[in-house]
Amino acid sequence: MNLPNAITFSRLLMTAAFVVAVSQSSLLGYGAGLVLFVIAAVSDFVDGWLARKMGLVTPLGKLMDPLADKILVSAAFVFFTEKGLCPVWVTALIIGREFLVTGLRQIAIEAGQVLAADGLGKWKTGFQLAYLITGLVWLTADHAKKQVAALEWLGQLARPISEGGWLQPVFLWGAVALTVISGMNYVWSGRGLLKGK
Repeated sequence: MNLPNAITFSRLLMTAAFVVAVSQSSLLGYGAGLVLFVIAAVSDFVDGWLARKMGLVTPLGKLMDPLADKILVSAAFVFFTEKGLCPVWVTALIIGREFLVTGLRQIAIEAGQVLAADGLGKWKTGFQLAYLITGLVWLTADHAKKQVAALEWLGQLARPISEGGWLQPVFLWGAVALTVISGMNYVWSGRGLLKGK
């Protein structure tokens, strides 16, 4: 297994560790979850960059990289919904969009075509990650009980809308809008495939 693929697989392990950590509902758990999530998100960019730079792009990497990303983001959104930070329909929309795009890409592969990624998809991922990181910062800061000044300041900045915050809602609704628009773009690009052409 080459280095980029090893990093991709480590992201799956970090996702499992993230779920275990945040399930503790404690300062230590949320802090560990935040660190794990940030490292996993950064590894998403690192493995792709290394694969291209080192000429190590493989079919396994092409399959596992987006799958690992989807599992990480989906797990975090399900957790946020359980915590009341994200509406159920938003989580369902985001996960449903990923299933839709994955299905369209599979149909394209079987038809001998390539369904190219669009720039909006990258922005969508950026907004989703920013929202999730912001929420994890708030949960960590909220459980710190003003023990760390810098964390308290970040927590105030990252408050959810129910606490009078603005940053979380901006990232969340930006992610929702980009999820819908980029999903529609994929459907439009693959309309011929859906018609059986």
